[in-house]
Amino acid sequence: MEVVIVPDAAAGGEIVAEAMARLLRRKPGAVLGVATGSTPLPVYEALATKVRSGAVDVSRARIAQLDEYVGLPADHPESYRSVLRREVLEPLGVGMDQFLGPDGTADDVQGACEAYDAALAAAGGVDLQLLGIGTDGHIGFNEPCSSLASRTRIKTLTEQTRVDNARFFDGDIEQVPHHVITQGIGTILEARHLVLLATGEGKADAVAASVEGPVASVCPASALQLHPHATVVVDEAAASKLKLADYFRHTYANKPDWQGI
Repeated sequence: MEVVIVPDAAAGGEIVAEAMARLLRRKPGAVLGVATGSTPLPVYEALATKVRSGAVDVSRARIAQLDEYVGLPADHPESYRSVLRREVLEPLGVGMDQFLGPDGTADDVQGACEAYDAALAAAGGVDLQLLGIGTDGHIGFNEPCSSLASRTRIKTLTEQTRVDNARFFDGDIEQVPHHVITQGIGTILEARHLVLLATGEGKADAVAASVEGPVASVCPASALQLHPHATVVVDEAAASKLKLADYFRHTYANKPDWQGI
């Protein structure tokens, strides 16, 4: 995989947003897979700036959700559908008719999972999937020891993930749902380009394990090593545990500008 080390979160956001913009110029109806959380916000801000300036057209793009809490109403402020509406769709001027996501309130949750995988396939698959990474190496909500061949399914969150996400629920872990629908690792790996963005020292161990460690279900993000076009964009703090950091800096510095990420 390619590792790009940037000075800060804003620089990482600009690089990823430009990759999305290049994709949309080449394929206006591309499917962009998006993640929630604080890490990808600079990406969405940079992409929205490009849209407002006329540098890129998103009128035919489609936005695909990575995961969703089970049991939260769609209009709950912390349902990921609501979060993505606020942070991605509205800033980009994209309507809900261009949005793909699983139904976290369905009576038949497994049926909803299968329906979402089918919807992604019917849309032609995800062209670029943006990913964050948990402190334990999870991607999406594929917690450690998730099958590397897994499909979209219901998962039970670890206590650590619920603690990490409590900040979005007034710091109250009791408000954080125990279950989620998440694209499986096998589903994620079907995207044509995977871009993992990580910032901060707290992600350094997970990044190192994912990039330089063995491919193992105990670190779900290590599955990106199996993908033919995976890019890891990290700031200096998140890159601090990488043994090959100097090599990664050298290869990116000497990459042709036209190639992008």
